[in-house]
Amino acid sequence: MPNHYHLVLRPLVDGEMSRFMAWVGGTHTMRYHSPYHTGGTGHVYQQRYKSFPIQDDAHFFVVCRYVERNALRAGLVERAEDWRWGSLWHWLHAPDPNLLSRWPKSRLPRWTERVNQCLGDEELAACRLSAQRGKPLGDEGCVESIARRLHLESTMRPRGRKRVRFPENPDKEACPLRIRSKWIGPNLK
Repeated sequence: MPNHYHLVLRPLVDGEMSRFMAWVGGTHTMRYHSPYHTGGTGHVYQQRYKSFPIQDDAHFFVVCRYVERNALRAGLVERAEDWRWGSLWHWLHAPDPNLLSRWPKSRLPRWTERVNQCLGDEELAACRLSAQRGKPLGDEGCVESIARRLHLESTMRPRGRKRVRFPENPDKEACPLRIRSKWIGPNLK
């Protein structure tokens, strides 16, 4: 993508991803500003990176498809493997073990064909929700377990304050008038 990037990372140690992303962001910012001699003046990225844990099963492949077909979804290429800056292109043309790590699971058969197929509406919505909220992606039981273990329970709840429910008042139309007349006074109705 011309204005952002996606990474699927698997940290080996707690806190490692945060340090890695700080290094990536800082290094890229310095290299971006260097030719323009604008070091220290402004951000390259609008906000902090977004991350979410993924259950290590079919959900992992859904996220990888989401990432590898991003340029196709944006209409920048006709096939996902044509995006020269994407990992799928690199796996097919110039696999560099220093650039791309082996996957924790073997790719599914006919992977390139699968990447070029649209994600289902539910899969796409789940990926987007997880990216926006930091909510773990996986089966319901696994998601709850991951959220508890990583202290991400807030990502499971709806945003905003909890709605306050007032008890039903059968005389609700008259109630505001009575209150108002007490505030205003009997002569100022």
